[in-house]
Amino acid sequence: MHQYQMTILERHLDILGHVNNAIYLSLLEEARWDMIKEHNFTLDTMRAVGIGPVVLEIQIKFIKELVLGQKIMIETVTLNARSRIATIEQKILNEKNEVCTEACLKIGIFDLKTRKLVPSNHSWEIALGIKKKEDL
Repeated sequence: MHQYQMTILERHLDILGHVNNAIYLSLLEEARWDMIKEHNFTLDTMRAVGIGPVVLEIQIKFIKELVLGQKIMIETVTLNARSRIATIEQKILNEKNEVCTEACLKIGIFDLKTRKLVPSNHSWEIALGIKKKEDL
């Protein structure tokens, strides 16, 4: 499981004073990129190997509101990676460790030249946290 901490900023808020629903996608993506980067798979790496992740489906459940100045933890775990599609689960927790948001994503491994999904490989299994370098 990957953990990513951040603080809710004014630019994240809507007129109601809590995080705008569209901003959740950005917060969750920021945490996923941090996980991939932590596993040494960068944007330059993706360009060099010619593959990258693409979101195919996302479900979000809003449970508790997030407000200005709130410190949150986004937990990301890859549940599986079968052939061309991986399932990722993310949770946003508040300072009391209460779940505020749950998201489930289906992502594909996308070939940048053919513009098609391709089977997962060892590099992506490491990037998504399914395997460790030592396991290969």
